[in-house]
Amino acid sequence: MSNFLFSIDFETEEVIVSESPKGSTQITFIEGIPRKDNEVLFNSVVTLTSITQSSPLDTSIFKSMDKVCQMVYTKHLEKLN
Repeated sequence: MSNFLFSIDFETEEVIVSESPKGSTQITFIEGIPRKDNEVLFNSVVTLTSITQSSPLDTSIFKSMDKVCQMVYTKHLEKLN
């Protein structure tokens, strides 16, 4: 399973999906997914983002939520194929 990077564009209400090879500083845009197309993914990434803004950052919670986002996105891809 690939590791994807997620962010939220609150202006367009989209999940921005990117990837970066391990050890690389280059990030490649994959797609933007409108909130209406996958509400669960949108809310999961909002939660992931909020975890990064808490102080101190709890990396175990972050990693767990990232796994959820990875799984929801993978399911999203499966539905498209």
